[in-house]
Amino acid sequence: MTIRQRRYSKEELARRGKELYESQIRQQVEANHLGKIVAIDIETGTFEVADDTLVASDRLLERCPDAQTWFIRIGHRGVHRFGWHGLAAKA
Repeated sequence: MTIRQRRYSKEELARRGKELYESQIRQQVEANHLGKIVAIDIETGTFEVADDTLVASDRLLERCPDAQTWFIRIGHRGVHRFGWHGLAAKA
């Protein structure tokens, strides 16, 4: 297992990730992938879209083994949902 070293503060990672998403990636993914996860390498702008963070991360790391990864859920402000959203509809 490879241990990756973080080269940026959390704040810098988020700033760069948001900037890349808004300026280059959003228009490519939002129409067809609402609710999915984008994993972005903040150094290269390379990204992968998947249903969950693990799959998106694995795909990105296959392409960019030394990626500095930032995640966002397409169409949402956060990556993860908290609480029982949607569980009442299944009952």
